[in-house]
Amino acid sequence: MLRTLFLLTSGAIALSSCSSSVAEETGYTYPKTRKVDTVDTYFGVTIADPYRWLEDDNSDSTKKWVDEQNKVTFDYLGKITFRDKIRDRLKQVWNYEKRSAPYRRGSRYFYTRNDGMQNQSVLYYKESVEANEGKLLLDPNTLSADGTTSMGGWAVSHDGKFLQYALSKAGSDWEEFYVMNIETGEKLSDHLEWIKFSGAAWKNDGFFYGRFDEPKGSALSSENKFHKIFYHNIGDDQSKDQLIYKDDSNGDISFSPDVTDDQNWLIVYSYKSTHGNGLLVKDLSKSNQEFKMIVPLKDTADDYTIMDIVDRKMTIRTNHGAPNFKLVEVDFDHPEESNWKTVIPESENYMLGLSMAPNCYIAHYLVDVKSKLVVYDRSGKKTGEIPTGIDICSVNELSAHKKDSLVFIGIGTFTGPPSIYKYNLNTNKTDLYFQPKCDFKSDEYETEQVFFPSKDGTKVPMFVTHKKGIKMDGTNPCFLFGYGGFNQHYSPEFRIDRAVFLESGGVYAVANIRGGDEYGEKWHEGGILCNKQNVFDDFIAAGEFLIAQKYTSSEKLAVTGRSNGGLLIGAVETQRPDLFKVCIPQVGVLDMLRYHKFTIGRAWASDYGLSENEEQFKCLMAYSPLHNVKDANYPATLITTGDHDDRVVPAHSFKFAATMQEHQKGSAPVLIRIDKNAGHGAGKPTDKQIEEWADIWAFVFFNLGMTY
Repeated sequence: MLRTLFLLTSGAIALSSCSSSVAEETGYTYPKTRKVDTVDTYFGVTIADPYRWLEDDNSDSTKKWVDEQNKVTFDYLGKITFRDKIRDRLKQVWNYEKRSAPYRRGSRYFYTRNDGMQNQSVLYYKESVEANEGKLLLDPNTLSADGTTSMGGWAVSHDGKFLQYALSKAGSDWEEFYVMNIETGEKLSDHLEWIKFSGAAWKNDGFFYGRFDEPKGSALSSENKFHKIFYHNIGDDQSKDQLIYKDDSNGDISFSPDVTDDQNWLIVYSYKSTHGNGLLVKDLSKSNQEFKMIVPLKDTADDYTIMDIVDRKMTIRTNHGAPNFKLVEVDFDHPEESNWKTVIPESENYMLGLSMAPNCYIAHYLVDVKSKLVVYDRSGKKTGEIPTGIDICSVNELSAHKKDSLVFIGIGTFTGPPSIYKYNLNTNKTDLYFQPKCDFKSDEYETEQVFFPSKDGTKVPMFVTHKKGIKMDGTNPCFLFGYGGFNQHYSPEFRIDRAVFLESGGVYAVANIRGGDEYGEKWHEGGILCNKQNVFDDFIAAGEFLIAQKYTSSEKLAVTGRSNGGLLIGAVETQRPDLFKVCIPQVGVLDMLRYHKFTIGRAWASDYGLSENEEQFKCLMAYSPLHNVKDANYPATLITTGDHDDRVVPAHSFKFAATMQEHQKGSAPVLIRIDKNAGHGAGKPTDKQIEEWADIWAFVFFNLGMTY
């Protein structure tokens, strides 16, 4: 691997100004963004990075730039007369009760609930599943005046006495752990910091967890290196926590702990990327036992998840040698692959997940991105299926317990909020457990699934939702969404924010492009590294198909995506600016040469590759949105980010916005909306979500020639 050279020009504060564009007919003028003479050299290729100063999220000049850009954006949005009406309607449709499926721990059932307009969901529990009212356990809405303190993961001790819960502020990925006595509701003295991407695995009156050292630079942008596993005893100061596992040889490895229900086994998963992991297991029933390496961490996409350990036999869900996943039994004392026994073989459909219930497994398969639930006994024999009752739907929650015959299933569609069903494994009977009441006329809408050919002939699925009886004459406004990466898929789900668009006669489309896990690891591999262009080709083909089939036209087509999907929109916008009327890249990865230099970004290299590798550098340069902006007539563009986004740092969006504004030769606006006290999206308060989507829809409607 050749070394990347970064040749920063000496005295790199020579300033110049980008061209200031004026669009008199809509009354906005872009702020002037200074340019700095910063240059990197990659394998003999010189790359300018004039807006790198915007990477410093703590500098006064960056903060001033943010304020200036926001002023232009909000002045523009403020002139859209129906913006307030959209916001009011969003509040109406948002205001319905939402619940999660009950999760059993001990004899209690835990769940979250939101009365409709609460900024954060509240944690409750019931002593029995049939109890009418739950007992309030934790309400994060009481922890901050503006609702920006959110509850992340939580875990209940095996005996049901204690609750560990994580809190995050302003949408940051950094979490702080606390402990509560469930019986008394008392918050204990425990307070753990510098935790990111880790749950808690209870063992007796304490738990295992992962953390980083306190960052030496900016907590929101510094690289996260050298993750470690600790054990925390309830009541101890964090400084007394016992170091359980670390790897000083590689700072890019992260770890995740788990403990079996019998508390006899500690499992540590190791990761360098978002897929593929190593597996270490320790016998806790015997003193002074060392970890055993069951599967070493390799540079592959092979995933391993231990379902259970009984009589020293581990059942493991894995895609090793099975791109669609299988279940195998592995002897802890003789874990060599030659000794593995297949329990549930690989299917033609992708096994998205596997849950344990009394004497059986429940496998969740994707069949053309729709859910199917299959039941197997412990020997791997298929014994039946759990009906979902709806053709185009997804199982968005499945809560099962090894000692409970009741299974709770959340069913999602594009046309209405998800309902929760209770399935009895003993009687094979399904009952409706919870059905929300939403001010949206679901019966007036329908979803169809279509398949279209991509540039290379690959057949790609897409869901299309619209009012029943809508005329397909090419005049309908269309909102096309995509993601395409990291083994993620978007199956049927109700998006509250899309309601105002559907009610206005819009067509909402979700393209299941390559890079996700819709058809297993092969579908994922078809959209990563130097195959990444397939993702963009698939999405472009989706837009062309919608136009050719007269769902819409290029003058009525708006597109959006978040995070990796923000990269998608940035790439297709710079490659095919003629195809779209409006582009909304949200919290996007837009600088593909430097993404790995911030927070946890290096973990994405398995999908993207690294600019430090010559072949991968060439592939990244070919599509990196920031580096492919040229003078062109670009669509109306609203870039969104959060000032506390420490997943995809806002510098991506800052630099892309400045570059797009410099090179926009048309009259359509290129604006950036920077949310204050907001992160990548997780934990965003309800009121902030409504404000953001009111602004996005006002922008989309106005630039598609719609009114509200």
